[in-house]
Order: sequence, then C-alpha cells, then structure tokens
Amino acid sequence: MKMITAIIKPFKLDEVREALSVIGVQGITVTEVKGFGRQKGHTELYRGAEYVVDFLPKVKVEAAIADGLLDQVIEAIEKSAGTGKIGDGKIFVFDLEQVIRIRTGETGEEAL
Repeated sequence: MKMITAIIKPFKLDEVREALSVIGVQGITVTEVKGFGRQKGHTELYRGAEYVVDFLPKVKVEAAIADGLLDQVIEAIEKSAGTGKIGDGKIFVFDLEQVIRIRTGETGEEAL
C-alpha cells in the first residue's frame, strides 16, 4: 500500500478529484495549505502599497491506495493538476505500513 500526497494549485482540485475517482480511488483527504518552492512567493499591490506574499495558497491532497494503482494515480494527478507553469506542485509517495478501518476492524487493502 502507498500513501500519495500531492500539493497542487487550488483551482485544480476538482479536476484531480474527478481523475482519481475515475480510476477507482475511493477516498481522499484535502487540506488547504500555504507554502513556497522555486516560486519564492510574489509581490502584490494593495491600496497603493507593495508587499511580498511569501507563502502561496495550495491544496494538499492525500490518498491511501493499493500498490497496483500507483502508476495510474501518479499519471492522473500529473495530467489533471498540470498547467505547464511554475507552481504546479509536487507528488510525494510513501510506503504505507498498515491501514485499519475503525468501524469494522478491517485491515490492509480491505480497509481502503
């Protein structure tokens, strides 16, 4: 089992959710986050004053998946979240040691 964490642009969330749903990912967790990478933030003008926005708004999407879906999930996120511009985000893949469904006590891939 794998845990996929993707940091994406907020306006791409619906496309990513739909793409994951199509390939059979049954549940995701979404968190609004702020951060920066190579972009290093940007400068904005507000009421005549210029100020620097260091942390940009992003969305973190997390999903626990079966090993067999890994390549499909990565491809789906890349295609649906990509704009070809700086700040599209990153995908992180972690090994997931155990999953337990609290309600039923199911473990492993059955709990996904």
